Amino acid sequence: MFCSLISWFLGYFSNLSRSIDFLHYLQLVARGAIEQYCFDVPILFLSNDLCFDHHPGKQHPERPERLTAVQEGAVLSDLGSSLIHIEAEPIKRKEILQVHDAGFIEELEKVNAQGGGRIDPDTKMSEHSWEAAQISAGAGIQAVRELTQGSYDASFCAVRPPGHHATSNQSMGFCFLNNVAIAAKYLVDAGQRVLIVDYDAHHGNGTQAIFYEEPNVFFVSFHEWPLYPGTGKVEEAGTGQGVGTTMNFPFPSRTTGDHYRKAWEQIIQPKIALFNPSWLIISAGFDSHRNDPVASLGLTSGDYADLTSEIIKAVPPGRRLVFLEGGYDLEALRLSTAAVLRTLAGDPLYPEKPTQNGPGKEAVESIAKFHARNS
Repeated sequence: MFCSLISWFLGYFSNLSRSIDFLHYLQLVARGAIEQYCFDVPILFLSNDLCFDHHPGKQHPERPERLTAVQEGAVLSDLGSSLIHIEAEPIKRKEILQVHDAGFIEELEKVNAQGGGRIDPDTKMSEHSWEAAQISAGAGIQAVRELTQGSYDASFCAVRPPGHHATSNQSMGFCFLNNVAIAAKYLVDAGQRVLIVDYDAHHGNGTQAIFYEEPNVFFVSFHEWPLYPGTGKVEEAGTGQGVGTTMNFPFPSRTTGDHYRKAWEQIIQPKIALFNPSWLIISAGFDSHRNDPVASLGLTSGDYADLTSEIIKAVPPGRRLVFLEGGYDLEALRLSTAAVLRTLAGDPLYPEKPTQNGPGKEAVESIAKFHARNS
């Protein structure tokens, strides 16, 4: 934990140190301490074999093999004993009801009692899907409790089905319960301010809708436009007490990582500093990878390392959660998981080079102008 606090200090003061010699000196001292003394940064890895038992149908992209690829990525990260595996536990019904409507949950339970069934054209419940969904939803609260005890620097919830499309009263887009929203609501109810960053290729419409009027949750989404579910325009910026706490970055096909980084540094970071979050939750959708079969953005695993490295500076170590969302190319999943895990541990891994000079410049400029006009 001490080593990660030093790393956070470096990131937090990096801009100041360019002009203030004393802070630059402190950076050098801190880096030396990390290199000499810091070898073990514990990262919590939550998973459960029952999440393999959710079968949405033959040829469905959200298949159990995705978890195998994520677990292979954990091995590839080479974190060894610094990656602490624990079994994710199912959520309590009363915790689900903090986010989801009771009638909606009763309908899902009826489908489950019948042995499963199709929820919508993309979302199917099999015999054990409801059990897997409850485990996926419970992982975040479990991770928060573990992190609060101070034993870990971050957590990675390697669970499925994913959750960011699920609204308070509707399952959709492969998602049954909104895993990230449940964890965030648990934190908000405990008096915390939560930053949610969603870099899945598909807009996290469910997460946005749940917190659209919530002043203590700041939601940022990078996503491809146009693409399912058709939400996530720049103009969607929150309402009521939540005005200004939603930021959307709809990017064109093949957008490269340099534009993500520029958007974060120039547009998002100043807003986040004012919001002053105490916890961070990342919806890690790896379908923004350039090889993904269901989207067409242009990122690599190296871009995920770079972007995650910047995002986690928003909060101190011990207050960082990552949830698996999308990602349907198995090799991209494996490499991107390894890159993100190593980044959480303070030692980014670059299985592939970060990308640059692709589409996206005009989108960033347009979004910057919108927020300048409406700040």
